[in-house]
Amino acid sequence: MTSGAALQNQHDIEALQAYVAELEARNRELREAAAHPGGRGSGARNRGRARTALALILVLVSVILAPVAVLGTWARLQLVDTDRFVQTFAPLAEQPEVQSFVTDQVVDGIEQNIDIDGMVGDVFGGIAELDLPPRSLAAISLLEGPAAEGIRSLLGTGVERVVASPQFAQLWELALRETHSRAIAVIQSDPNAALQLSDDGTLSLQLDTVIREVKQVLVQQGLGFASGIPEIDRAIPILTADSLVLVRTLYQVAVTAGYWLPWGVLALLVAGIAVARNRTRSIAWAGIGLAASFLLLAAGLGIGKQFFVGTVSPSVMPAATAHVLFDQLTLLISSTLLALVVLSLFIATGGWLTGASRPARAVRGAAESGFSAVRTAADRRGIGTGAFGRTVERWRSAIIFATVGIGVLVLFLSRPITTGGVIGTLIAVLAALLVTELVRRPADEAVPATQR
Repeated sequence: MTSGAALQNQHDIEALQAYVAELEARNRELREAAAHPGGRGSGARNRGRARTALALILVLVSVILAPVAVLGTWARLQLVDTDRFVQTFAPLAEQPEVQSFVTDQVVDGIEQNIDIDGMVGDVFGGIAELDLPPRSLAAISLLEGPAAEGIRSLLGTGVERVVASPQFAQLWELALRETHSRAIAVIQSDPNAALQLSDDGTLSLQLDTVIREVKQVLVQQGLGFASGIPEIDRAIPILTADSLVLVRTLYQVAVTAGYWLPWGVLALLVAGIAVARNRTRSIAWAGIGLAASFLLLAAGLGIGKQFFVGTVSPSVMPAATAHVLFDQLTLLISSTLLALVVLSLFIATGGWLTGASRPARAVRGAAESGFSAVRTAADRRGIGTGAFGRTVERWRSAIIFATVGIGVLVLFLSRPITTGGVIGTLIAVLAALLVTELVRRPADEAVPATQR
């Protein structure tokens, strides 16, 4: 009989002995409960039920709050980080649907402020006042309409060429950065910002910055008295709106939730698993629940996209432009959800593999037989790990726990979580666990004399 088969039989015997011991313990509890109703056995059962209920509540709350934490993190990144905001919306300048929409809006704006028909009519009216033959006048009058349309065509072509140029993309990015920076400065009450928002919703233009700039210009122009201008604290109220206070409140809530809520969800999840009587089963169900909640959020985004397109199209923008805008806005959260679904399924699989079910034990037994065969073959070829392998075996549980914990922490600190980051971290964790299994040397495995 090979060492792998012997090891498999040993694992089966140990599993059967553990199962028999569990049945005997359960029978003792039942006998005690029958002999002493409401006594010690009943109290143990009540405590067990309470632990199960508490673990279920903690895990369930973490699963429900997990999508909220994802939304909060996404909103915080978009609201606070100007660079992230620009990275999200800057690529829109290169989308044909957005370029077409901007071109139409620019052309409409120009035509609303410039009377092309009137301008062409004035030109042809001046020509008509010249002493021209009747046939020439008749021909010129026929050219007035095509001339106006030609000007419109040239205007549209020129605007379209400008919007499709790299210069427009740079201008678009600069406008996004300036707009976001100024808006955040107002919401955060930056003392150096020209616009200030008070607690009562009054938006004021601070004149101290303007006065300092005027002072420097006057001094540079040689007006010496300007150097004596003191600091002046004066503001001009521009408008008052309660909605501005609501915007600031929502901003603060989003920032706080986006930073702290993910940590709260992680704490609830860990606490629920720690309290559970069957931790491996709790891990498996927590992974399944998280995957389901993230998939529901992804489905909600799909519904939200249809609602958004139906709301803004065609009164505000074309449907194609609305689709591109929504996809670009949710690109980050969509990739994050995909990564989190993959991670949740990995957690569920890991919880199932470490469980006590017969298929899980069979998978573990097969894997252990394979690792044992590899270790035995390596020892026979003189590439064993000796004392180091026995040390790894002694600390195996701690190494596995630390490896998985570090992997989860790395993913959790990576904001935002990406699919590539999840896959890379999972590969690194699995590689570390694989090395641990190959390096460790259980005491019941035969060790060549040269390795002792």
